[in-house]
Amino acid sequence: MPLIMMARLLTSLLSWAILAAAVYLGWSWYQGELYRSTDGDWIRVREDGRLWLLGCLIVWSAFGGLLMSQLLARPDRRPLNTARGDDAHQITDQNNASLYVETQGMVEAAPLILTHGWGMDSTIWGYTKEDLSDAFRVIAWDLPGMGRSRAGTAGITLTAFAVSLKAVIEQTAEEKVILVGHSIGGMVLQTLARDFPDFFEARVAAVVLVNTTNTNPLRTMIFDRLALALEKPLIEPMMVLTRWLTPLAWLNSWQTYFNGGAHLANRVGFGRHVTHNQLNHTALLSTRNSPGAQARGNLAMFAWESQGALRHSAVPVLVIGGKMDIVTKPSSSETLALSLGSGQLLLVEDANHMGFLENFEVYNEAIAAFAHQARATKSLALPAT
Repeated sequence: MPLIMMARLLTSLLSWAILAAAVYLGWSWYQGELYRSTDGDWIRVREDGRLWLLGCLIVWSAFGGLLMSQLLARPDRRPLNTARGDDAHQITDQNNASLYVETQGMVEAAPLILTHGWGMDSTIWGYTKEDLSDAFRVIAWDLPGMGRSRAGTAGITLTAFAVSLKAVIEQTAEEKVILVGHSIGGMVLQTLARDFPDFFEARVAAVVLVNTTNTNPLRTMIFDRLALALEKPLIEPMMVLTRWLTPLAWLNSWQTYFNGGAHLANRVGFGRHVTHNQLNHTALLSTRNSPGAQARGNLAMFAWESQGALRHSAVPVLVIGGKMDIVTKPSSSETLALSLGSGQLLLVEDANHMGFLENFEVYNEAIAAFAHQARATKSLALPAT
């Protein structure tokens, strides 16, 4: 989401400052100070303290992330399983986007499709895949431009993502599906309902919207008035500049990951229960994925509106928000739930934007209970043709 990327841009400035300080210390140590000895010769004196400080900055640049992960998060009570699934393949949508899809669970179980948030990939669903694959056929995929998926001719837009999700449903499930989307993933689900309403009603049994919004996310984050005031003169130009300078931005992203700036920026999206493994993997994904692609996605979100896509839908919807969410505030979850024709709302205590990770037991239990309820009240079989 935009707030996290803006936080990373700020920490990248700190990274450049560290580099500049290291270069200055190395140059000034080498230059030293010239003094005239008593016999008239000039002597170059170098201060070892500058060399020691240079060494500390180099060590911090290479290993600061390990320390920041320990300082900013708790010990792991259950490590996040970030391994890719064995049952994985690539599919292609009508825009020629190449989409990574993996499946876990029994083939005959009800299909549950997970759509991740921006800057992440499907490995972020480790807890959900493990906890729900006993009861559901869990299908996780990478959004175009993220992870192992590649954008097609339509580029990186919410409309293009909806087309991709439609292809995932068509090519992986022969019955109605349960959709779960976090952050931009929830926006993609709403876009699918907006752009393909007949397909949505025919192929979707239930929807879970996790820490998401129904409008430009700058409107539903903290300091929203300031963010909207800066959107055109500062934030959008920063995103465009990141697109133009993607190789340099990527190099800087890796620098901020190794020195801990990425961990500090991504810590903004967590509450007090985040663990070392959760924070480190989130920081790694936001580094590993192209900053240019992330900037394009943020620009797409700024121009997006759900247009009340789910207001008149008969598909049941569960909205899960975090009471501490500063990226999509709890009021945005409340507004979204109130705008739905058939919606439920759950606000989780002590949960920030990445609540489905740090409070995974609560989120996964709620998703499973709602999905079971949908299965009990609605047939997952497709209408006869």
